[in-house]
Amino acid sequence: MILATTNTGSISFEAFIASYLDDVRYELIDGELIDLEPTGLHEQVAGLINRKLNVAIELLDLPWFIPMKCLIKPLGLNSAFRPDVVILDQTALVNEPLWQTEPVITLGNSVKLVVEVVSTNWQNDYARKVEDYEALGIGEYWIADYLGLGGKRYIGSSKEPVMTIYQLVDGVYQGTQFRGEEQIISPTFPNLNLTAEQIFAAGR
Repeated sequence: MILATTNTGSISFEAFIASYLDDVRYELIDGELIDLEPTGLHEQVAGLINRKLNVAIELLDLPWFIPMKCLIKPLGLNSAFRPDVVILDQTALVNEPLWQTEPVITLGNSVKLVVEVVSTNWQNDYARKVEDYEALGIGEYWIADYLGLGGKRYIGSSKEPVMTIYQLVDGVYQGTQFRGEEQIISPTFPNLNLTAEQIFAAGR
């Protein structure tokens, strides 16, 4: 498989969509093909979160859904993120320019919540994606670090598993962390019955 590249040798967004849209192993950051390195345990954590959030959507009878596959295109030219879980507002998708032909989201108000389960490339989840999801205006962003892989700046020196939930407040993300038996507090789902430990246990 040959990918078209830009003048700088990087992969273009269009070439990535053409060749890797259906390959859940890869995403694109600044023209670089990123191997998401999913493991079975990673998928167990993502699966639990998916199930819990689907139940929450159903209980509230909301016009939201979790797509089986979806890319989020941040403001940069040659990037395409593949979140582990994303909740879309079906009523907002009429404004998405690419959605009718490809499962690609370009507008932050189409997204109610996005989740990244941390792998060895944790820098992307804690640094790059926080900035880009914030810039898009996505209201809530979860980072599920079930192995405590994040750097000390983000999770502290104990390097223990942690859930970080960012809420957009006046255009800026405010983060809250949850550990152990602490109840997850989600601005989008205030009645969600889920602890940090339940999420971490799914990855063992």
